[in-house]
Amino acid sequence: MFSASALLAFAFLRAVIATPLKAELSTFSVHELRKTVPAGFTEVGPAPPETTINLRLALAESNPDGLVDALYSVSDPDSPSYGQYLSKDEVERFVAPQPATTEAVNAWLKENGLTAKPLSPAGDWLGIDVPVSKANSLFNTTFSVFRREDSGAETIRTLAYSLPEALQDHIDLVHPTVSFPVSVIRKAGSPVPPQTSVAQGGLQSVCANDTIPACLQELYKIPLTPAENRKENQLGVTGRFGNSAHYEFLQTFLEKYRPDMNPATNFSVVGIDGGDNGQNDPSVSEGELDIQYTVGLATYVPVTYYFVGLDLQDGDLMGFLDEANVILALDKPPQVLTTSYGFEESSLSFALTDKLCRAYAQLGARGTTILYASGDSGPGCADDSGDMFEPTFPSNCPFVTSVGGTQSFSPEEAWMGSSGGFSNYYSRPLYQQGAVTSYLNAHGNSNKGRFNASGRAFPDIAAKADDFIIYADIFFPIVGTSASSPTVASIFALINDRLLSADRPVLGFLNPWLYKEGFKAFTDIASGASSIQCSGNATAHGFAAVEGWDPVTGLGTPRFDKLLDLLHL
Repeated sequence: MFSASALLAFAFLRAVIATPLKAELSTFSVHELRKTVPAGFTEVGPAPPETTINLRLALAESNPDGLVDALYSVSDPDSPSYGQYLSKDEVERFVAPQPATTEAVNAWLKENGLTAKPLSPAGDWLGIDVPVSKANSLFNTTFSVFRREDSGAETIRTLAYSLPEALQDHIDLVHPTVSFPVSVIRKAGSPVPPQTSVAQGGLQSVCANDTIPACLQELYKIPLTPAENRKENQLGVTGRFGNSAHYEFLQTFLEKYRPDMNPATNFSVVGIDGGDNGQNDPSVSEGELDIQYTVGLATYVPVTYYFVGLDLQDGDLMGFLDEANVILALDKPPQVLTTSYGFEESSLSFALTDKLCRAYAQLGARGTTILYASGDSGPGCADDSGDMFEPTFPSNCPFVTSVGGTQSFSPEEAWMGSSGGFSNYYSRPLYQQGAVTSYLNAHGNSNKGRFNASGRAFPDIAAKADDFIIYADIFFPIVGTSASSPTVASIFALINDRLLSADRPVLGFLNPWLYKEGFKAFTDIASGASSIQCSGNATAHGFAAVEGWDPVTGLGTPRFDKLLDLLHL
């Protein structure tokens, strides 16, 4: 027989259990908040209530920490699981939401007359189209129109939104909401007349005027030997709308600088978000650079141009997450992916950046090397005064390899535009603890207080960034870490080819190996420094290249021959 107190407790428990979900959904808590309108934007007024906005819901993953553990397990050369990459299904089991999460979110949407569409292979991203008026009530907020002061472009955002208490643990974030993305613009050079000859033999002769394939081949000892594993080995290049890579331009480039290759050598295109790499589009240098210096260096490694259009499904992430999801859906993703675009870190919320960063962790766990150009804005300017530095994203993600820039060749030195520094979002990962601590102990007082000394440090490595000759109607030079990353991608694609020929796994996520032993095959860069002109005419004097790791050139520049020796190939 129950006591009176037990009966009261039982009655209370029944009342709690019987509380309708609808009542729980009526209590809201703030989920994300931005205290002020970010610099460079002005709030115009409330968004028109009838305007339809496309919102994405990131659902809580089943085991995100387990995914990261698995990534490090297959990427640490001292791990017994090193190189034993996960399958698509194995990765998705870490990421797919728990059934209770999917059911709760779908029930809430259905109650509000909405049906979501899945946006990712694992089902952790959902998309909804909703009028502003309904979005305001759904998230207990007010969406407004904001105008960018530099371009006049207008966008709908909010400074805060809420979720029902019952869904707080089921939904990681909703976007686009509190992020105001600012792209990092890479630099470009001016046209020059075409060169009339290519001198072969000796670093001085092939690098004396500009950076061409023969210069990089001599400087980094990149072989002309054709890749053998053309079915198993793939090199991916990220492209974006307005940056088409033209087939005819590539053929002209190869005829001049790689006459030993078949001039009909080409690349494949995968369109994302409506992207099609239109051949009638006007030439912009980025696409030509990325393709000409991957196809032209990674001899006969199949290159795929993942071309992102304007029908974005991931909002403020500008197609980067859409690209990652397309590649994650493949049974065999490319072994190397290079990207030459990015954002100012602070322009996106941490929750949003972390979702993309963890998508790269999924790819790394499957054996893909993710390379990102560190950026061309030196240490970056968080304000007009240049008193605080501004990191770049996604190059500061701990699960990608960030590539900085150098210039000259005898010796190489840091390129002044090479972005690098310390993340304000991500703490320093264990794999770089020793190298970065040594740098800070010796040089941490320089620019002290202008960066987060405990943050993930970048870049990890570097390569030439100066005066790359490309062809787009004429031959002309461009500069930037956008050239450095494709160069490094080509080197590691060729290394992967040698590994596959030896019946060994590809290198995958590089960083644990790089900081533990890979650095021995790199040339340390110990001269030069980064700087940038801020919008307020102040100059942000950045970091100096020094012996060992530094926040301009990382661990240095690669040598193909030394990589072969280090890997016993």
